[in-house]
Amino acid sequence: MKKYLLLLFLLFAVNINAQFDNMLEEGAMLDGGLGISFIDGDPYYTFRFRPEIAIGNFGAGLDLNLEFNSSGKLRTENFLTTSDYLSIIRYLRWGHKHDPFYIRVGALDYATLGYGNIMYLYNNSPSYDTRTIGIVVDLDMDTWGVETNYSNFAEAGVLGLRGYVRPLKFTTLGKIPVIGGLTVGLSYVTDINQYAGYVDGYYVDSTQTFVATDDRGSIQIGSADIGLPIFQTSVTSLDLYYTYTKIMDFGSGSAVGALFNFDFTGVNLRVKLERTWNGRRYIPAYFDALYEIDRFRYDEQDQVVNSKVRMLDNATLDDANGWYGGLMLDVMSLFRVQGSYQRLDKRPNTGRLHLAGEVDPMGMPFVVRGGYDKTNIASEAEIFTLDERSLLYAEVGYKPWPFMIVSLVYKWTFTPIRGADNVILGYDRQEKIEPRVSFEMPLQF
Repeated sequence: MKKYLLLLFLLFAVNINAQFDNMLEEGAMLDGGLGISFIDGDPYYTFRFRPEIAIGNFGAGLDLNLEFNSSGKLRTENFLTTSDYLSIIRYLRWGHKHDPFYIRVGALDYATLGYGNIMYLYNNSPSYDTRTIGIVVDLDMDTWGVETNYSNFAEAGVLGLRGYVRPLKFTTLGKIPVIGGLTVGLSYVTDINQYAGYVDGYYVDSTQTFVATDDRGSIQIGSADIGLPIFQTSVTSLDLYYTYTKIMDFGSGSAVGALFNFDFTGVNLRVKLERTWNGRRYIPAYFDALYEIDRFRYDEQDQVVNSKVRMLDNATLDDANGWYGGLMLDVMSLFRVQGSYQRLDKRPNTGRLHLAGEVDPMGMPFVVRGGYDKTNIASEAEIFTLDERSLLYAEVGYKPWPFMIVSLVYKWTFTPIRGADNVILGYDRQEKIEPRVSFEMPLQF
């Protein structure tokens, strides 16, 4: 059943390989609903309230999801810490990505730093049961700018910073087409979470704690990049870029890529193509959509650690070069699709897929939405399977009235394994199936 539900979603996004920022930009919407959610086969009655408002540059969104079992008891897995309660405020923002000033506090959906060579489509809350509050602050002063993000105010997490300058803008050469927009940037991203460097260790049942026997410490990654706009008109643009990235105490890699944009009469198309050269003990775009899940897992049955830094340590094949392709298409808001696919030539288990889309034609009585991420893909046949490397959301619905959606929602996600003091020691797979009745009404201010 899981394979066919996934295939149904992919039929609406087949061959759509895209990336970029979260294209489903926040708007003004009153959204809520009722349903029955089957979580790993157990039924729960659900109440969902997720309104969003947008007034000028200001935007905000709430995300309240209550789940009750057949006895009327509230499922408390997502209400264990102060951060869980605060994360009911899904986000607060000012501006939009790529504005001169942009700030967002809350859930970070598919955050990308610079050209994505270190942080690419990073998600700080891949599990609803462990929602976290992070922050993104971007500033573009034309001649220089900064991009910053932090993943989790409640504990040590991922911190990213990129500063860039357009050096010719300080001279008269800045007015020359093409070379005047030359951009040079430096990036630094680190994960200071206590589990970031765990390679090996053992679990102590009596204290519900994990003892590391091989800890590489915090992960630190630095990068330099240079970008050149080849042309830019009111309709199209083309940028070329080069990046060099070094993971401290591990390996390094570089990439050359092109970004193309077309925007005319309601049709917006973005294309990205990149070639990467990767050395030993190096993983491009280390912080990705499933990083929070992959950072650390302990398999108690086999008594083995599965962690991102362990993957890094085992990436010993040299010259593991690869390709990345991406595309985003929005046609007059009738349908929007995005995604990306990346694979390294000689290194197995390196495929990385991202898909997202929405088909919601105005005046039509149906809606299809979905999002899918999968990492460490060994062969394309694995794309159609769901496992510990997958994250899926899919919804197919019917609109009896413009403001009501009767839909079936399917989620393949994760739930945390907690130790002493609710410390997360890893994640278990979680499957949710939810028949839902939702109400969506645009808000006017």
